[in-house]
Parts: sequence; structure tokens; C-alpha cells
Amino acid sequence: MDLERYRTLVKGGFIPQQQMDTQASAVAQLGASIQADQGQIDSIRLQLTYTRINAPITGRAGLRLVDPGNMIHANDPGGLVVLAQVEPIAVVFTIAQDNLPPVLARQRAGGPIAVDAYDREGRTKLATGILVAVDNQIDATTGTVKLKASFTNSDGSLFPNQFVNARILVDSLRSAVLVPNEAIQRGAQGPFVYLVKPDKTVELRKVTPGPSEGGVTAVREGVAAGDALIVDGADRVQERSRVEPTSRERPAARAGT
Repeated sequence: MDLERYRTLVKGGFIPQQQMDTQASAVAQLGASIQADQGQIDSIRLQLTYTRINAPITGRAGLRLVDPGNMIHANDPGGLVVLAQVEPIAVVFTIAQDNLPPVLARQRAGGPIAVDAYDREGRTKLATGILVAVDNQIDATTGTVKLKASFTNSDGSLFPNQFVNARILVDSLRSAVLVPNEAIQRGAQGPFVYLVKPDKTVELRKVTPGPSEGGVTAVREGVAAGDALIVDGADRVQERSRVEPTSRERPAARAGT
């Protein structure tokens, strides 16, 4: 306000120009002091943000690694707390190198590849996710390759560092004939089974086995539904032998098999 008055007085010739310039310099100096004070306020606000640690991800915090009163430093290796991401969560597992080609073929075909996570006993399905990555090399010491699957885990069924059994669905065989693993024999002519004909004689039948799981094997060629196969005592029979077969109860099929 004084500066505005001095400007009016200078125009009327009542005060010298130097007096107005001095007042203008004082106003500029006070404005600079205000800006310097505002800079200090902003710096203090920045320091206050360092007193609160914001997690970069949403996850589950573990037990605290320090207590109130402990001396901590910026370069302490342990940190304050470990934060584990659980939504989504990743499962890393391995498969044999012999099982890798169908997985890669399914991956090249496009579309998501379903991966189911089961408990340690392999009986209860915990969650279903999708395959997201395949490692770029096979472990020469174990003959396996690592795969990674992602699960939304919205219900928290999977826990960090939990042991699970992973199963990949690469194909579905419709109307497949399933036979017990014990029925499939292997010899110089390849895989075969001993089939019991209606006249109770044994016939050696070559088969083309497919995938195996849960004690049964899917046979692509060689047998049909309803055929009677020898599962016990196959080492004591040969082709065209006459046998007196006895039946055993069929194992209960699991859901999804």
C-alpha cells in the first residue's frame, strides 16, 4: 500500500524517484522472504512424508521385525516388516522335460491354459489359475523345467510359501477308454494287454496308451469299452491260454478324471 502511495506522489512530483525505488525494493525483498519461508514449509512437509511408509503393493504383512525403541538404520538388512503379495499370487512348479512338448503345443495354440492347485495330498482342489510363463531352459541335473501360474486368490485359499500340487489341463479326451495301469504290459513288440475273450481264452492285443493319472491309463487304440483285461497274474499267462477270470471292484472315479 505504501508503494502505491509513493507511485502517486512521484507522479505529482511531491517525493523523489529514489524514495519510491527504495520502497519497491523493500516490497520485493519481503516477497522473496515469503517464498523462502514457503520453501521451508514444503521441505518440512516432505520430511513428514518420510515418517509414513506406504506399501507399493497390496499384500499381507508379516510379524514386525523391530519393536518400539529399537535402533534402526536405513541400510539394515532385515527391514521393518515383510509384505507378501497374495492377490494375485503366483505358483512356481516343475514338470518333467518329457511332458513339456504338449504344454508348449497348447501354448502355441493360443488361449489361457488352466492350472489347478491341489493340497499336499493331491485330493482337494484349492484354486484355479492360468499359466503365465515357462522357463527358457531345462534343469540338466533334474531333467525338469519350471513353470509359473497366476491365481487371483480372492478368497485367500493360497498362502505364501504354501506347498501345493499343480496340474495343467492341456487337452481333454472325450469318450476315452480307461484301463488300470497294471493291465498294460510292455515287451519287445511294445505296449500290450492280455484280453480275455468270451470263450475264456487269452489274446495278446497291442495298444496305444495315452496319458496316465490316478492308477488308470487312457488307451487310444487297441481295446474297446467292455473288454475284459487281465490285471493280476499276467506273468503266468500267454496267448491262447485258457483262464478262469475273476472280477474285482472298479476303483471309484474322481471328479474331473
